[in-house]
Amino acid sequence: MRRPRERRSASLVRITEREGWGMVSEGTARALLAKLAAEQAESRVPSLVAAIVRGGEVAWFGGRGRVGDEPPTPDTQYRIGSITKTFVATAVMRLRDEGRLDLLDPLGKHVPGTPLGDVTVAQLLSHTGGLTAESPGQWWERTPGTPPADLLAALGPETARHRPGRRYHYSNLGYALLGELVARKRSAPWEQVVREEILLPLGMRDTTPRPRPPHATGYAVHPWADVLLPEPENDHGAMAPAGQMWSTPADLARWAAFVAGDTGEVLRPATLAEMREPATVEDGDTWTRGYGLGFQVARHTGPGGPRRLAGHTGSMPGFLATVWADPADGVAVLWMANTTAGVRPLDTALLDILAEHEPPLPAEWRPSPVDEDLLELTGPWYWGPTPYVLRVLPRRGLSLGPVNGRGRASRFVPDADGTWVGLDGYYAGETLRVVRSPGGVTHLDLNTFVFTREPYDPAAPVPGGVDPDGWR
Repeated sequence: MRRPRERRSASLVRITEREGWGMVSEGTARALLAKLAAEQAESRVPSLVAAIVRGGEVAWFGGRGRVGDEPPTPDTQYRIGSITKTFVATAVMRLRDEGRLDLLDPLGKHVPGTPLGDVTVAQLLSHTGGLTAESPGQWWERTPGTPPADLLAALGPETARHRPGRRYHYSNLGYALLGELVARKRSAPWEQVVREEILLPLGMRDTTPRPRPPHATGYAVHPWADVLLPEPENDHGAMAPAGQMWSTPADLARWAAFVAGDTGEVLRPATLAEMREPATVEDGDTWTRGYGLGFQVARHTGPGGPRRLAGHTGSMPGFLATVWADPADGVAVLWMANTTAGVRPLDTALLDILAEHEPPLPAEWRPSPVDEDLLELTGPWYWGPTPYVLRVLPRRGLSLGPVNGRGRASRFVPDADGTWVGLDGYYAGETLRVVRSPGGVTHLDLNTFVFTREPYDPAAPVPGGVDPDGWR
């Protein structure tokens, strides 16, 4: 991680002496710690750690409880469960970016011989392949795993629970198959691929398939008495890509910064943005939870306003973990606990405390030079009778949206051929062309829709023509 900023005033407090960890104000730190302490005590968690990441740096770290006889530290390992899936998904997307596979490829093209060959890579990544949630045999999270060949041999027609693409149905089995896909395409175990291609380049040396000291022991807490029961820990073999990994608060903070956009050279930013887009949602038009390509996505509204979050939760016997990032302002939160169940939603609560005590300041406005050919495009345009406004964005980008704010709006990025490509909204991926004549710009052509300088300008080639008698 980047080195911390210089100390600015006595009102800032260093939360840990670990080099590279940043600061929040003393009042914010106290409020965050109070929330963490209350959760650890009231939910009876053996140990609980949390961190806030801001701008790629850890702004706050807190820990409560004991790991053995010591308090947890930024270097204490916890099991992170299904956060493992985000590493596997990143490895798959690297293969896609290299041209080694296509997201629309059927699984059978890369892992032949399975009864699920028609399910696509994208469907496995987004849990829309219709596969059963768990693997055949015993409860895989509490038992030693089997080799991939044995898992594949155990699959049958009952493995498919829904028609592929019909609905979201979370599948640990699907990610076991993606781990096998990665292993076959790289000719190396999936965990080796993840470590060499993702973890080590990001400096995450303490994220491992099996625990190393110091690490927390996983416990179940008795519901009616203050006693603990150790939970089993195994190598889960073929199912390991669904939830095998262990990590530390320090390493998971680096991953949180990655999810927020600090990808280093591990993944193209555009690919990460693609992974964070909702591929499916759980609750329709008013969705609050969904899934992208390897990342869970969520919407949350708190003191800081609405947030679009990406990350993942994790759960294994004896452990819970969560990491969420808001790419819009570069803020992320994580927490890790060594208990099987019972921790309340701590992530959004900590984000709300941060927003309430230290709301982000908008970036200073500064004038920016604009190419003259773009300046002449700014201002009102009309799609039929509907007024739109076009604005210039940095790096020759464009923004086109209705004047009243209701309707189809998109941002556009320049393409090498002189056109623009939609970045989001209704026109995502569509082409915007500026059409010129010897007299200047005549109209905008947006995927056959014609935008003119006047409502239904008769001088422009409006599809269907314009009544020659004009407005009356």
